[in-house]
Amino acid sequence: MKTVMMTATGGADVLAVMDLPEPSPGPGEVLVDIAASGVNFMDIGVRQGMSWLDMPLPRALGVEGAGRVAALGEGVTDFAVGQRVAWVYAPGSYAERAVIPAASLVPLPDNIDDRTAASLMMQGLTASHFTTDFYPVQPGDVALVHAAAGGLGQLLTQIIKLRGGTVIGRVSSAAKVDVAKAAGADHVIVDTKGNFVEEVLRLTHGEGVHVVYDGSGPATFHGSLASLRRSGTFCWFGPVLGGPGQIDIMSLPRSIKLGYAVFSDHIHTPDLLRARASRLFDWIREGALKVAPATTFPLADAAKAHLAMESRTTVGKLLLIP
Repeated sequence: MKTVMMTATGGADVLAVMDLPEPSPGPGEVLVDIAASGVNFMDIGVRQGMSWLDMPLPRALGVEGAGRVAALGEGVTDFAVGQRVAWVYAPGSYAERAVIPAASLVPLPDNIDDRTAASLMMQGLTASHFTTDFYPVQPGDVALVHAAAGGLGQLLTQIIKLRGGTVIGRVSSAAKVDVAKAAGADHVIVDTKGNFVEEVLRLTHGEGVHVVYDGSGPATFHGSLASLRRSGTFCWFGPVLGGPGQIDIMSLPRSIKLGYAVFSDHIHTPDLLRARASRLFDWIREGALKVAPATTFPLADAAKAHLAMESRTTVGKLLLIP
């Protein structure tokens, strides 16, 4: 069974495809034939040694995907052999097959294809958490979305629009403007150096936005602070690009609210996972949410996928296809 493993911490060159013994599901587990695996920034963080440090090397990468049940472990009654499923946060998903806890799986309806599901689980559930729980967007709210042409940025934009908000999207190049607008962004700012505040304030008549969604690292942190109106909410996420350093809480301006959003707090039980995923699937069926076609790579090209993501030149989701 081919699996992408990291042989050490470091750059993309530490990734290697290895042949491992065929896995068998234990109690409460399911063996899945993987059709598509999602590539996420957290995978780069693992590769660089930011997390999973307690797991021995070589270490299997990937946490998200979609496929079909191949075998059931003892006690699993929620799924059947041959059933299509998707998952998020199941380590070892860069592979032809994986053993996954049944509690981490959601059933896939017929109208959701494997690649759409693998593109949606991590980013869709994250976008859902950010916009309906961490800061429940209300009609008339104005949101600043960084990396608005990325997979997460496009989903954030669409859900904000579903909830009646206005989106100011920030992108890193003019080539990404049309992608952000196609997702529903009302205004798009092209910026690579963190010089976006003046335009945000102009667009909001000097008031600032109600909420900012920022996973772009420390380069945008202070600009995002300056873009918020009084009592605005700062949704900070994405540890791979680094944090802003120490913060003096008494220096935070305009009574803003600042938090680090983690989607696992949104779906901390299997029932919530399936309910939130089902809502995403319903939005897709109704045409209210669209997932842009993914950029795909063969499983053997996982290193190329990582380099493409790190280049910040891609739009939408990146997938590995076994």
